[in-house]
Amino acid sequence: MYVEMIDETGQVSEEIKKQTLELLDFAAQKLGKEDKEMAVTFVTNQRSHELNLEYRDTDRPTDVISLEYKPELDITFDEEDLAENPELAEMMGEFDSYIGELFISIDKAREQAEEYGHSYEREMGFLAVHGFLHINGYDHYTPEEEAEMFGLQEEILTAYGLTRQ
Repeated sequence: MYVEMIDETGQVSEEIKKQTLELLDFAAQKLGKEDKEMAVTFVTNQRSHELNLEYRDTDRPTDVISLEYKPELDITFDEEDLAENPELAEMMGEFDSYIGELFISIDKAREQAEEYGHSYEREMGFLAVHGFLHINGYDHYTPEEEAEMFGLQEEILTAYGLTRQ
């Protein structure tokens, strides 16, 4: 999986960036999404607050914001059109491969790691996987959805080696 990574804070270590890339690739393999693309941006609480207000109408910072990409194209092409125009086929493929973006607050990750009594690395991994599952259609509005999403999330983190210690 291709992940564009942006550190707006200038404070994220190379180890955390590497862990995030590897963990998202691991999760993508688990879900059969190896051919997908996404972006991860590390932000401050201030930026998280701005994004949360803009996208969720919530006036506070949050730990991770997941923006699932859903192209709104009402155009369809038949196989003949695509065969005659390889550029068009490539462009349509790009719409299918990009799944969304995550904004992870490093400030919230530090706060929550301390609050929950585990490492910053574990919290950053948790937030990356949590957001990744959201942009792949998982949610936790109902108890059933929560059990499915959180179970898969824990399964991925444990298999990768990020346990609650």
